[in-house]
Amino acid sequence: MNRQDYFAKKELNKQTRVDAGLVSDRFPGVSGIVIQMIYYRKLANPVHMIRTINFFPTSYAYFNMECMMKECVDGGFDLAQVISSLIKKHKKLVKGKMVCKGEGESLASHHASISYEINIQYSKQSK
Repeated sequence: MNRQDYFAKKELNKQTRVDAGLVSDRFPGVSGIVIQMIYYRKLANPVHMIRTINFFPTSYAYFNMECMMKECVDGGFDLAQVISSLIKKHKKLVKGKMVCKGEGESLASHHASISYEINIQYSKQSK
């Protein structure tokens, strides 16, 4: 990827986050979201990364986590629907698994997956 493509992709990613809006605007009663993920890949050592991401009211409400495989095209793990459903039901915790649907020349199908745990903290006024 050349430098110009890199900067164009970075700018598009930034605009996508801005377009998602802030957590405080999309989910007014939420004071915090914590996503804990374990990234897996189809290799001898399957655990690729353990990651915790914190979202605050001032964070962008963008919950699409990229696939960690460099060769992956149009992949990733979109947790937006999971989070929206959790908040709509006013639940605090959900656990699940997701498979990357991205593609790449050297990638096998189901090349990466995650297990996740999402914790929602609600402000005291929203109860």
